[in-house]
Formats: sequence, C-alpha cells, structure tokens
Amino acid sequence: MKKVALFLAVFALVVAPQLALAAANIEPGLNMLASPLGLGTRDLRETIASIINVAMGLLGIVAVLIILLGGFKWMTAMGNDENIKKAKSLIIAGVIGLIIILTAYAIATFVVNSILKAV
Repeated sequence: MKKVALFLAVFALVVAPQLALAAANIEPGLNMLASPLGLGTRDLRETIASIINVAMGLLGIVAVLIILLGGFKWMTAMGNDENIKKAKSLIIAGVIGLIIILTAYAIATFVVNSILKAV
C-alpha cells in the first residue's frame, strides 16, 4: 500500500509540471496549426460585415436585372397593352426592391460600423 501511494505521489510530481507546461504552450501550436489550414486571423465581426456587403451587392444586381428585364419586355411588347402592363409592373417591382435593398444596406452598414467601433 505504501509503495502504491509513493508511486502515485512521485508520478503526480513528475506529470503535474508537464501538464502545466503543455497548457501554457498551446497558443503557438494553435497558430502553427491554423496557418496550413487556411484559417484567417480576421475578426469575426469583419467577416460578417464582408458577407453582408457581398449579399447586398448580389441582391442589388438581381434588382437591376429585374428592371432590365422589364425594360426589355416593354420594348418587345409591340404595343400589346397586356404585355406593357406586365413590363411596367416588373420595372416598378425592381425599383421598389432596389430601394429596399439600398435602405437595408445603409442600415446594415451603420450597425456593422457601430459594432466594429464599439470594442
């Protein structure tokens, strides 16, 4: 019994400092591991802001394409009142969508800038 207790005490004294050193040196290992994996060092808030900017840009492109489609349909309507009415509704929907997207972009930019400057 004394031998087991002595062995456990010596083992604890030998292993405990190694565990402490391993915990202290974890940061360089994580940085070394993150580099080959392609993990970025950017802040999460900046990444989210970039994603929002890209999404708003794509939505703006879609709205402009809807407006262009409405204009194309209007030009190819050849005087047909029903087709002209559909084309006008497409253009109006595209303009309303573009206004909503630009407003959302302005609000998102304000919020993201406030969050980035807060900390």
